[in-house]
Amino acid sequence: MRIAVDAMGGDAGPRAAVQGSAVAVQAWPGLEVDLFGPRSLLEIELESLPRHLAAAGSHLAVHHAADVIRQDQRPSDALRRGERSSMAQMLGHLAGKHAVAGVSSGNTGALMALARRELGMVADIPRPAISTAIPVRGEGLCYLLDLGANVDVGAERLVDFARMGDVMARHVDGLEAPRVALLNVGSEGTKGSASVREADAWLRELPGLRYCGFVEGDGIFAGAADVVVCDGFVGNAVLKASEGLARMLIERVQTTFEAHWSSRLVGLLARPALRRLKGELDPVRYNGASLLGLAGIVIKSHGGADATGFSYAVLRAAREVSQDLPSRLAQELGARPRRQARPGRTALNKSKGE
Repeated sequence: MRIAVDAMGGDAGPRAAVQGSAVAVQAWPGLEVDLFGPRSLLEIELESLPRHLAAAGSHLAVHHAADVIRQDQRPSDALRRGERSSMAQMLGHLAGKHAVAGVSSGNTGALMALARRELGMVADIPRPAISTAIPVRGEGLCYLLDLGANVDVGAERLVDFARMGDVMARHVDGLEAPRVALLNVGSEGTKGSASVREADAWLRELPGLRYCGFVEGDGIFAGAADVVVCDGFVGNAVLKASEGLARMLIERVQTTFEAHWSSRLVGLLARPALRRLKGELDPVRYNGASLLGLAGIVIKSHGGADATGFSYAVLRAAREVSQDLPSRLAQELGARPRRQARPGRTALNKSKGE
């Protein structure tokens, strides 16, 4: 299995991508990684691999790419002028079938635009949706989508998100019948925007989908659903808020135990449990967001991810490859459902200002 990596997208330069790729190679037998970026910089990082990762260096290949897509660069500019960038070269490598998946921690908008141009979409999906897993009660996971790719969407797109999330949870994580829910401001059918209410009615009619209605924000972390669907504006806000809350809770717990000599003693006794809690809540562990709907596998790593975090993104790509996720999406979403509006529904909504 060969995965292409844009090594230049992260906040701290190529070190995290190179070392993270080496960690992933050690964890996944048979994995090979093609690294894209300025050759001289990548070769320095390869030569500087820590001793425990040195053996993985033979499974990392350097591909020269002279330019880098800036984090503040507009997607339209990346499309016009980014051909020589590490991101575009990585995606072209993937499109040419020289690799089976791509990973980048670079500019999200540029990555989506370039990936859509190079790879195309499956099942007439108009734009990719960004999805990642977040920790919930009982050591479970919940997929949240969209996380920022589609800020203002209608009911049909929300239904697409639900179906793509269902496919991913079943095939990548082995859930037989994932519980799918719409994120809303209340559980009552009268609440929420017109597009959310229409998507709710549509999803209730879909066969083969375990749709469980609306879920509020606290229900996400309570484990009320395996897939939670929302527009990109809401999803991105929820994700960033949850990451900030997790870090704040960990810091508060550590500060509490260090505040007094007696609490420091308790902290010493509780250190193994605290270490386990930190590991379970650390957003780094869940790094690696899928760009669902592409006719290929592309994983977006957090720009601030360290080597460990980047390795999770590469391993996420490997798991999706092992389940041939794009083909699953194409097969199951090939016949996209169409739903006729009920007589008078559109006119009624308009008359109410919806």
